[in-house]
Amino acid sequence: MSEDYEMMCGIEIHQQLDTKKLFCSCDSRLCDDGQGAYYRRLRPTTSETGEIDRAALAQFQRHLGYRYQCCEGTSCLVELDEEPPHDVNAEAMQTALTFSEMLDANIIDEIHFMRKIVVDGSNTSGFQRTALIATDGFVDVGDRKVSILSVCLEEDACRKVESKGDEILYRTDRLGIPLIEVATGPDMRTPEEVMEVAFRLGTLLRATKKVKRGIGTIRQDLNISIPGGARIELKGVGDLKMIPDYVRNEVNRQKMLIRIKQILNDRGVTPVEFEPVDVTEVFATCESKVIKGALDEKGKVIAVRLPGFAGVMNGDNKTLRLGSEMAGRARTRGVKGIFHSDELPNYGIEQSYVDSLREFLGMTGENDAFAICAAKEKKAKDALESAVIRANEALVGVPEETRDPLPDGTTKYSRPLPGAARMYPETDVPPTTITDERLQQIRDNMPEFPEQIEKRLVEQYGINAQQARQIVRQSNDELFEKIAQDKAMAPVAATMFLNVFSEMEHDGIDLQVFTDADILGVFDLLRQSRFAKEALPALLREMSTGTSAEDAIKKLGLEAVDAGEAAAIIEKIVNERADFVKSKGMAAIGPLMGPVMGALRGKLDGKQANDLLTEAIKKLLG
Repeated sequence: MSEDYEMMCGIEIHQQLDTKKLFCSCDSRLCDDGQGAYYRRLRPTTSETGEIDRAALAQFQRHLGYRYQCCEGTSCLVELDEEPPHDVNAEAMQTALTFSEMLDANIIDEIHFMRKIVVDGSNTSGFQRTALIATDGFVDVGDRKVSILSVCLEEDACRKVESKGDEILYRTDRLGIPLIEVATGPDMRTPEEVMEVAFRLGTLLRATKKVKRGIGTIRQDLNISIPGGARIELKGVGDLKMIPDYVRNEVNRQKMLIRIKQILNDRGVTPVEFEPVDVTEVFATCESKVIKGALDEKGKVIAVRLPGFAGVMNGDNKTLRLGSEMAGRARTRGVKGIFHSDELPNYGIEQSYVDSLREFLGMTGENDAFAICAAKEKKAKDALESAVIRANEALVGVPEETRDPLPDGTTKYSRPLPGAARMYPETDVPPTTITDERLQQIRDNMPEFPEQIEKRLVEQYGINAQQARQIVRQSNDELFEKIAQDKAMAPVAATMFLNVFSEMEHDGIDLQVFTDADILGVFDLLRQSRFAKEALPALLREMSTGTSAEDAIKKLGLEAVDAGEAAAIIEKIVNERADFVKSKGMAAIGPLMGPVMGALRGKLDGKQANDLLTEAIKKLLG
């Protein structure tokens, strides 16, 4: 890895467990229809040290309200914080202890739950219950040992359904699902190594056979820093293959901010005083859709001066992008964005308005800049105040913060990085004592490690080591073994998981549309000779559009032919090429397999077709 990516990174993985909920007997599953709408507003409280967590305070200042939908069978009074939590789920606790042993971590002898303040509405109570299970473990990745700082057991949050104006609608079906949180040390030094550690921890978690699978059941938080930068948390990365992109982009973002700091310090720029100016009259006739829309709704255009900031908000061929950082902060106050001088004229704002604004603000220095926001007056001022705070942070360097991943590998601002002030004891859940006898029982009944599963797949089903490793890495080993109970299906299943699925993913097909039942059903049809294995890729692609296996077979014309019909088709092909067959003899088999398989269109197994073709050629040659 190039020195351009000198970095440190740690990772936190949150994995849902496949048990009942953590503090009640409700099912831990998602539902499609919510019921009711319980309204709450949440406020931060002081910790035992008398402090208010900065992340909780920033969320509170967004002035949002929250509504909660319940679901039958997955929600009760515990989820609504109208009833104390029940005893901690024993199966979830046992799984957390087992996983800690797999990491050779030191398990706490008396486990206490804590309350972690969360006021973004995702917890009805305003806090999340979490318990430290173990510390000081490690995981082997390649030839390195990566330290494990902690393993925790905690409850998942509500699921956001929609956001409208100043209100967010949540569903409580996910709230309370048990999560294992495992946190590594800041030991990773390359983007690819971060991905490999995530894969390894994921396979170890799945080896417990007690975790959920599917979209949203496992999430990764990345903590990244570079020399001269700061710790940035990327919250909720879902696609492991995207991790290197997120890491590289964050490293480059921090390097960009360090460069901006140097430019501003070289100019002698001092912190900007927040002095908002009403400049509505300057834009009274402006045809910009954003400005015109705001003024039509009785809003105003507010401006702030930014002395010394010209060229760093969107300059140097757009490689300096402080403006997007400022806009991200502004959006947390409820506006769609801001405009700044580095990007104007643009967006329907002509040069004449820029010149008039500069004159109105008394801006004469070549490095003087400005930012404007068009919205209701208070909202516009609040947004610009946040933008100015972010501009002033650029004088110091990289601010610690939490960021959300975007599908293109970039991120957006979410909130300040939480501090220790948000933790305090949970008084409603009694501690759990972990005895030596219980630990010994766990050690005597450890699950198979991934490498043990790989070895067994090779020995038991005759696939090669590379195939076994990829099947385990992709978390398909349980499904593979169900298919491979008929050992004749093992090589077909291995090819599907490693080749067919990879090609489909490359073509943008979402493999999450297939349930285990779908795949098992396909192989049942294959065992019944309803189609030939050569047709499996075409069949799966058709099924990915929502077509059932039965309908896909009919639509693609894949219904298997009997031996007599197939023999007649092949004999006709051989007779039509009689001169070629006579000149080549039995060597004609290879060249004729293409036309034969094309005529049969996946209706007959390749080996059967080869046998029938051999017989037809022998018959012609006499």
